[in-house]
Amino acid sequence: MFVKMPIAWLSGLKIISLDQNECTVSIPYKRLTQNPFHSVYFASQAMAAEMSTGVLAMAAIQGIRPSVSMLVANVEAAFHKKADSRIFFTCKDGATFMRTVDEAVQSGEGRTATGISEGFLADGTHVSTFKVTWTFKQKKSK
Repeated sequence: MFVKMPIAWLSGLKIISLDQNECTVSIPYKRLTQNPFHSVYFASQAMAAEMSTGVLAMAAIQGIRPSVSMLVANVEAAFHKKADSRIFFTCKDGATFMRTVDEAVQSGEGRTATGISEGFLADGTHVSTFKVTWTFKQKKSK
């Protein structure tokens, strides 16, 4: 992460758990991630939520030849409670990404899939929900 995404590393993002269907990423409440209102800044939350969906999206395209490109197309967010401690973002849409990548490869056309990442504090307080839409398209073989 230090080389590919230094701001994520500096912010303290951590992958807590990962399997083919689900990914949980945490972001701490610290000086670099907070806003003037003493809560985790929305952009810091977005970075962690995007990573929880993006890791699953990356897993879905891994090993496919010719390779499949992926790109964020849209992000929607809803904030439910003040986030004043470490947040854990979980996305459970790995199967959706796998199915969408298969469709993109089979059709030869771009496809989109949306991963939903829910943010919770350690005490179970639901602080935010992010919907991150990814596009997938297989590159032309050379």
